[in-house]
Amino acid sequence: MAVLLRQYSREQAMLAALAACIVVLGGFIAFAEPIMTEIRDIFEQAGISESYVSLIFKAAAICFITQITSEICRDSGESAIASAAELWGRGALTFMSLPVIRVLLDMINNMIQV
Repeated sequence: MAVLLRQYSREQAMLAALAACIVVLGGFIAFAEPIMTEIRDIFEQAGISESYVSLIFKAAAICFITQITSEICRDSGESAIASAAELWGRGALTFMSLPVIRVLLDMINNMIQV
């Protein structure tokens, strides 16, 4: 549908592609809910904190959103904005990983001191 609309209006084609992505993402979330519940149970049984599990799901969401955004921008002919979106996604993931890196470095430091 987006390809047909592109002949007449690039803006409407982009909106159609965006709507399709939102529908697909909604379907993915609906199907992924049982998988996410199972992953939470596995991490809980392993004794891993809920905050880390939440961080993993947030990081995955950032990856999906960044990928979809950059592809929509590229389809619209805006490769510079697509690159900026990818850069934002990398920065967001780096920022989110700082608490985990801090805990990891503390664990390494404790192992060295023992």
